[in-house]
Amino acid sequence: MRKVFQAELHQVGEELIQIATLVREALASAKDALLDADIQLAEEIISNDARIDFLQNDLDERSIDILALQSPVASDLRMIVGALRMSASLERAGDLARHLAQAVRLRYPEPVIPEPLVDTFTRMFDLDLQIVDRVIQVLQTRDLSLADDIYSLKGEVNKLHQSVFDALAAPSWDCSVPTAVDVTLCSRYLERIGDHGVSVTRKVSYLVTGDWVPASSDRPTGHGHVGRDGGE
Repeated sequence: MRKVFQAELHQVGEELIQIATLVREALASAKDALLDADIQLAEEIISNDARIDFLQNDLDERSIDILALQSPVASDLRMIVGALRMSASLERAGDLARHLAQAVRLRYPEPVIPEPLVDTFTRMFDLDLQIVDRVIQVLQTRDLSLADDIYSLKGEVNKLHQSVFDALAAPSWDCSVPTAVDVTLCSRYLERIGDHGVSVTRKVSYLVTGDWVPASSDRPTGHGHVGRDGGE
């Protein structure tokens, strides 16, 4: 029975990595779709989000079954409860990538991001992709030395998110109201994706150490707090 239990726990961990990998793919595709006004790619992202939702539901059902049938204790219990919470964060990050694709579909054939902000959004995407890459590494290895790197990257995302608001408030801003709304929302989506990466990292830290660090204790960098969890 113990071997079966450990195999089930391993499967939960593998599904978390699979979900995170799909989120990474969705985010990379969303970058190309948003910056290139690629409607076909946007439609693929929207359609493929169902796969992330399915895997999250499967993981959650598997975790609940383990709780009901195996009566796990201590670190095993932390692993299952943590997996339930991490899957929710990862699924939400996938939803945000879908929202970016939906913005492309809404404005096509016009670009969502005006030319003066293309470099800013390119950098935000690149930072978020680095965060997700490191989150996948953390899930695979439980290497908490990556956490500071993730927090630092999130701080850079925060600064760029703030710079978008600064651009919107500048006297030189001359784009339409719908464009301003799109830019605000898309910047927020990218900022929140970074938040979910931080959230997953903190939960892995809890699994490894057994110590829960409140979000408010994470170091703020730039605009906002890097430890703010999605949905918590």
